[in-house]
Amino acid sequence: MPKVIPVLLPRVSRLLEGFGENLKLARLRRKYSADSVAQRAGITRRTLSKVERGDPGVALGVYARVMQVLRLEDDLSRLAIDDVLGRKLQDAGITPKRRAPKKGSPASDSAGLPGSEARKA
Repeated sequence: MPKVIPVLLPRVSRLLEGFGENLKLARLRRKYSADSVAQRAGITRRTLSKVERGDPGVALGVYARVMQVLRLEDDLSRLAIDDVLGRKLQDAGITPKRRAPKKGSPASDSAGLPGSEARKA
């Protein structure tokens, strides 16, 4: 059975492609060959090519290893640093719905439902 990969939104695809291009430009500015970066990152030259194209199928850890080789690993701390939507939801006081207690748990037995006394005895 073939592996099903979820489709990314076009905006996210463009962001990944831009990220890959930035990594490629960083490599070229440092005058590192693709072979040396791939070897230092512990990946194949083909995987590095996928990283530099922003392929969404490449694991985040591989991107991190390439960033480490390029000495850009501190940039990882900037990912998702400002959660604007989360702050707005928090300010609006929206809380997640509470789940019902599981069947057979003590909370459901003492809920005061008719017949719950008979189950206790």
